[in-house]
Amino acid sequence: MTSGSVWSFPKVVFFLAGGASPLVAGVLLAALKGGRPRLADMGLRLIDIRRISVRWLAVILLFWLIFDVVMAGAALLIGITDHPLEIASDVFSSPRTLGFMLVVSFVFPAVEEVGLRGYWLDELQKRFQPAVAGLINGATWALWHTPFVWFPGYYANTSFNPELWWWLPSIVLHTLLIVCVYNGTNRSILAALLFHGMMNLTGELLGLAPEVFPFMLIGNFLAVLVFVWSTRPMRRGWVR
Repeated sequence: MTSGSVWSFPKVVFFLAGGASPLVAGVLLAALKGGRPRLADMGLRLIDIRRISVRWLAVILLFWLIFDVVMAGAALLIGITDHPLEIASDVFSSPRTLGFMLVVSFVFPAVEEVGLRGYWLDELQKRFQPAVAGLINGATWALWHTPFVWFPGYYANTSFNPELWWWLPSIVLHTLLIVCVYNGTNRSILAALLFHGMMNLTGELLGLAPEVFPFMLIGNFLAVLVFVWSTRPMRRGWVR
């Protein structure tokens, strides 16, 4: 990485400190509002696999693979690109690249999901219906992500090169999908984390072409209509 990269020292220290803000804020606010019982509840929801049924586990593991392949095929059919996929088979021969991909795919989402869903989404759903809570939660998440496009080198080892005009609304739509998974698994932070992580990992392993990502905004919108609005967790939320 270059000396100007966000991953270079000391920039990476400030980046990681700021990147931990959802986790830190979520844990501190949960402690202030609910003390040790609420922190223990958050911890349990982060590790309790029993909340995730076989049906929801299948959704978590397969949804993004199916979605990405369908969108890549559609992009090919309508002429957006001649090469929508470039499967990253060589990533397994490079431990450094594979490690970076796994960290970005799962460790960083863990930091985000604990605070944004494990705390903030719960608070929102006490006041609003799931769809409204998801929109507010997603807008918060999108705003938090906005500076990432100006961090030099952040996406250097990935095929992802976001532009705000399609990335920010995509984040809001992704949040609505995450809310559905979260509510459907009895507020499992682990389920939200895995669903988020599989979104990241699948896109990288399939090697989606840069031209496909803006087009996927349409697919995300259609997925929300079909996947979210037709499911009970989005209509009823979670039982308090």
